[in-house]
Amino acid sequence: MLTVNRLYQEIGNELKSLLKGGTYKIGDRLPPERDIAEAFNVSRTVVREALIMLELENLVTVKKGSGVYVIGLPNEILSETDKKIEEEDFGPFELLQARQLIESNIAAFAASQIVKSDVIELRAILEQERQILELGILDDYSADEMFHIAIAKATKNSILESLLNDLWQKRTASKMWRQLHSRITDHSYRKKWLYDHEKILQALQVKDAMAARHAMWQHLENVKQTLMAVSDSEDPNFDGYLFDSIPVNIVNQ
Repeated sequence: MLTVNRLYQEIGNELKSLLKGGTYKIGDRLPPERDIAEAFNVSRTVVREALIMLELENLVTVKKGSGVYVIGLPNEILSETDKKIEEEDFGPFELLQARQLIESNIAAFAASQIVKSDVIELRAILEQERQILELGILDDYSADEMFHIAIAKATKNSILESLLNDLWQKRTASKMWRQLHSRITDHSYRKKWLYDHEKILQALQVKDAMAARHAMWQHLENVKQTLMAVSDSEDPNFDGYLFDSIPVNIVNQ
């Protein structure tokens, strides 16, 4: 089977080559991510995904507000665990981009297909999400997942429902996603995401496809911005970019 490296893996491997070649030694601070991005002609989010890859391999550590430091040197032969990470995992921003493009359109289609029983189910899921937050169970994303999948289910299209299930399975299985989430210390974003879910449901209830598409897009944009803030080791105020906030004319479609 032909193995094709994802872009963040290519950059990660380039950085590992620099470590192997002695360009950087244990204890050294890597250049700012904007410099790495310019050197390899990629976005800063790709560089961040590459650094998460190296972090999972115990080659670097990220110190918030300080930078990325070398803590280990790569072996010539990758362990089976490291091979699996490189071959199977997805960059968290790559996965989020796919979700944003797909789920915004799923929400729009769901608005045209939704029935009363779907609305009742979505309301019950939001109530469960509120209860989870009130109990302070910050690592429980079950209601979040159920909400998004229930919207796909409301399209009455089993392929779309299966596609979304697959995206969430990839999110759950992603070591890179978990590593990025482990840096979050302020969990107030969960309330913001609940509010986003409420806006999505409001649009679905009145069968407003345009509003549903935009509300879902903006929700996942908010998720991206939260993760960008915690993943930036050099400038906590940098809002980041992966792609334009509205790269296609989704509002007027």
